[in-house]
Amino acid sequence: MKIGLFFGTFNPIHVGHLIIANYFAEFTDLDKIWFVVSPHNPLKDKKDLLNQYDRLHLVKLAIEDDTRFRASDIEFQLPQPSYTIDTLTYLKEKYSEHEFVLLMGSDNLVSINKWKNYRLLLDNYQVYVYKRINSTPDSDYPNVKLFDVPLLNVSASFIRECIREKKSVRYLLPESVYKYVTEMNYFKKTSKAAS
Repeated sequence: MKIGLFFGTFNPIHVGHLIIANYFAEFTDLDKIWFVVSPHNPLKDKKDLLNQYDRLHLVKLAIEDDTRFRASDIEFQLPQPSYTIDTLTYLKEKYSEHEFVLLMGSDNLVSINKWKNYRLLLDNYQVYVYKRINSTPDSDYPNVKLFDVPLLNVSASFIRECIREKKSVRYLLPESVYKYVTEMNYFKKTSKAAS
């Protein structure tokens, strides 16, 4: 099985994430998409994240009725901060019957040289890149494929800011996630948080 790994803090998961995942599930050769919830992205500030289990729960709520998708807590068991190459190596050993493809935005491709062992990653794994607004991807790596995914210009940080300012985010989150975030009063405290 060919599985696309969609890494993120998902703080919170929103409809933009689901549009991207749906595109890769429907319009590429991927059989499944795994949402890999990162407990700590080394390029982001951990103190502003919801608890990793709360974020995982939100992902499960968002995708619970879609068999193409799976929420993964694989990085919860690995040393932190999470490095993509370490997770890929672990998954390749644990699930040798699957082929894993990394999904990322073009903004990440532009800064991939900051990632741990990025050349090893680009040489040994396929990378499917969705183009982001204001980011012009260019890659001569044979394992990198660019896709014109329909994008919604919304971010988790924008959603958190809206919640803190008491503005509605009802249509930016899956209904089940919206209800749970509202019920639990997530993101109402004023602080700068990671996307």
